[in-house]
Amino acid sequence: MNSSNKKINYATVFFLFTTLVLAVLLIVNLTKQQKQQGYDSSSIMSRISYIQELALVRYNYTGVIAFKDHKKFLNLNIPLTDKYFLIKYNGHIKAGVDFSRIKIDVQDETSVHVSIPKPRILDTVIDENTIQVFNESENAFNPLKISDYNDAIAREKTVMAQDAVKQGVYTQATDQAKLAITALLEQMGFTDIRITEELTVPSIH
Repeated sequence: MNSSNKKINYATVFFLFTTLVLAVLLIVNLTKQQKQQGYDSSSIMSRISYIQELALVRYNYTGVIAFKDHKKFLNLNIPLTDKYFLIKYNGHIKAGVDFSRIKIDVQDETSVHVSIPKPRILDTVIDENTIQVFNESENAFNPLKISDYNDAIAREKTVMAQDAVKQGVYTQATDQAKLAITALLEQMGFTDIRITEELTVPSIH
């Protein structure tokens, strides 16, 4: 009888021990799953990278480039050596934030801090298929060269970028980036979202 009771007690202890181990394993597993269901900086960055195109600001341009030049002697224009042309073109500028440089700080399940870099001009394009050339000179003493057209187009791209900055393209790019990032983070369940621009220290020359 005593031996039978001992067998029952051992079986009960074994059952309780096994149940406890399984419970601990279950809790650990659930904790891991909850962590996996949450978001960390890398998982947020992987999602943010997909919305960069949505955060770009694009300005479309239609313009005319006027080119004129002379041969010079002692910094004076030589008569009858002028060359000139007009170019009409369509182009565009894209400005935005470099999303690869964004920094994410997940503080808890509902709070996140995002630091974004200063915006910049990402692309300046003059569509070669739209270029029309008018009023080209035909001067044997100073003929037009391909480099004349290329230089004129390069200078025009600089003018386009300067014009876009004057029109506030950087402010628009920052605002657009903040809207896109905020919308994404809200979809991910964050309610306390703080977005700031990174501090840049001007270089000393």
